[in-house]
Amino acid sequence: FLDVFGAWDPTLVFVMGGAVLVMAVAWRMRNRMGTPIFAERFSLPDRNDLDVRLIAGSILFGIGWGIAGLCPGPAVASLALSPLSVLPFVLAMLAGMAAQQFTSLMPRRRQTVPE
Repeated sequence: FLDVFGAWDPTLVFVMGGAVLVMAVAWRMRNRMGTPIFAERFSLPDRNDLDVRLIAGSILFGIGWGIAGLCPGPAVASLALSPLSVLPFVLAMLAGMAAQQFTSLMPRRRQTVPE
């Protein structure tokens, strides 16, 4: 989709537009609701949720998606259709997930932000 100098397909803008439209409606509904239907409160991110680990993970995810052209869900589904071409990506993805689990067990130093 973002390859504007190669095989760019402008019709994919409608896919992105559809997602933006759905989220715009969802945010408007959320603003009118006092509480969610199936929870006690809304769980929304705030500026305190942004840390180095989240940003680094997002960057790694984007790089992996850009290099492989696959998102984790479709990659696992593609194992049924062409396992040999997708297997290296899925194995690397699983290794990354294991590494994340391992590093999440390590104690993290939290910096307090003065209020």
